[in-house]
Amino acid sequence: MIIIIRECELKDYADIVLLNKNEMGYNYPAEDTKGQLERLLCDKNHKLYVAEVSDKVVGYIHANNHDLLYTPHLKNIMGIAVSSNFRGKGIGKMLLNEVENWARDTGAWGIRLVSGATRMGSHAFYTACGYTCNKEQKNFSKML
Repeated sequence: MIIIIRECELKDYADIVLLNKNEMGYNYPAEDTKGQLERLLCDKNHKLYVAEVSDKVVGYIHANNHDLLYTPHLKNIMGIAVSSNFRGKGIGKMLLNEVENWARDTGAWGIRLVSGATRMGSHAFYTACGYTCNKEQKNFSKML
């Protein structure tokens, strides 16, 4: 099996919709995903990579710059998903490596990410990849 990691393109949006729905439980409309992707692909503060097997996107990662007044410059992993049919083949690690390379190339101090409290498999994966859990927190939002 040949796995290709490449920068995301707008044509990948339908596969991303399926990954978001099937692997992460997010049922966001395809056209809205396409619009968001179109905007993010033009934004130099964001990077999106996909994993492709036999011309099919089987995983993706989305990261952005994370700049605060109390830490050096970081990268922030906003989302990562790999098709359950392709897990355990190193694809998630390959996607993380792309973001880690981007972080190194741009002089970032490190990488942060937030993972849902119930995603125990994801937590084990991140730990195996060298990430440490620094704190647990609640996530608040207000829709406008």
